[in-house]
Amino acid sequence: MSAGGVLKGLDKERFDPVLIGITKSGTWVALPSDYQLEIINKKMPVIEDNGQHIELSSAGLSIDGEFLDIDCVFPVLHGEYGEDGKIQNLLDEAELAYVGSGVSASVQAMDKAVAKLLFASSGMKVADGVAVTQQDWQSATDSLSYPVFVKPSSGGSSRGTHKVKSATGLESALNDAFLFDTKVLIETAINGREIECAVLERDGKVDASTVGEIVVDPKFEFYDFEAKYLDDATTVKIPADIPDAASDEIRRLAVAAFHVLGCSGLARCDFFYTHDGEIIINEVNTMPGFTGTSVYPKLWQASGVTYTELISALIDTALSS
Repeated sequence: MSAGGVLKGLDKERFDPVLIGITKSGTWVALPSDYQLEIINKKMPVIEDNGQHIELSSAGLSIDGEFLDIDCVFPVLHGEYGEDGKIQNLLDEAELAYVGSGVSASVQAMDKAVAKLLFASSGMKVADGVAVTQQDWQSATDSLSYPVFVKPSSGGSSRGTHKVKSATGLESALNDAFLFDTKVLIETAINGREIECAVLERDGKVDASTVGEIVVDPKFEFYDFEAKYLDDATTVKIPADIPDAASDEIRRLAVAAFHVLGCSGLARCDFFYTHDGEIIINEVNTMPGFTGTSVYPKLWQASGVTYTELISALIDTALSS
């Protein structure tokens, strides 16, 4: 869906796009530029194997043995394989320029437990919590105070994430989370508002956008996968209705988090703003949602950068780095 958004917003007078899809089995295929990449009747788009296989090697991208003349890759891939450094490592080996963070920053941002340690060591406030494995979770959870959130340490789109209100629901939530990762975070639930800030690197500078607030339909316990993508239950209020001083501090912290992780190009930084004015960093997404209605481009649009300008800036940054 994000790739479809980028294709629509791309400046076709400057860039000639080549669309590459990845099937559920991991096969890379060349796709027509009008390939269906939208949700229809609440069904996610699926990449089918059309036989037009793409290969990525240290020599570059090829189809049927013929190498493609590619200047830059926009790896619009979320979560595992897309944001965790794996695709970035392959592109580095092929010496292909690409949009977004490199291997190290991607790995660190993807692992929420690691990122939290880096944020905390730089003086940022993080949610109280503990990282556990299947072997040690029982001994590590005796002193929890509920409610808590259980989530895979390296995951995306809130898959495997649960709000747990008492000890009786902990084990089942952990069992589900462990389906997505071998390490799981258990964090004290923060009573506050969800504030997001977009970061963009362009012309050698790193800037933060206007901040926005995620507003979720009360029928949802939290900002989960259904609320994010399939139920039209989420809106973003831009600018967030918080004091100017808090907005400025969140923008400062977003840029600081970007640098702490060593990010490049873009990131969306997620925060909690509590009722007593405390700012707590939640996580950093190195390849945030990129549809025309996603939060990241919306925040920049509210900051005076159009969708097309945003895409062009990211490609220019990738080509110049």
